[in-house]
Amino acid sequence: MLKGSFQEYNQGEQQASLAMTARNILTSAPPYPVEEALNQLGANLRIARLRRNLTIEDVARKIGAGPRSVSNAEQGKPSTGIAVYIALLWAYDLLEPFGRVADPTLDVEGQSLSLGRRRARTRHAKTMDNNF
Repeated sequence: MLKGSFQEYNQGEQQASLAMTARNILTSAPPYPVEEALNQLGANLRIARLRRNLTIEDVARKIGAGPRSVSNAEQGKPSTGIAVYIALLWAYDLLEPFGRVADPTLDVEGQSLSLGRRRARTRHAKTMDNNF
């Protein structure tokens, strides 16, 4: 026998759905600098495709994605997966500079902060014991 009613179940599903949507606010309303960076990246990807005289369908086939994913990336939509953006960079042979993104050796602020204080371990290291 099932516990609860369909209405209770449906309300629970709706609440879970709303909670899932709220966690993804970054994709619907990213901070302005993030939105601008995505728009610029999308525009750059579109220019790269057009300069190579490729269609959206050609590129989608090459990276193994759908045409809509390519179109969304060119529009800079935040909901487009990072794998699509990186695959497009690969397709246009523009992936090499991506290796410098978030390079720890270029993070001057992070380096100076780490010199000032060391982060305490949040968990104790697990050790092996011989108690079987």
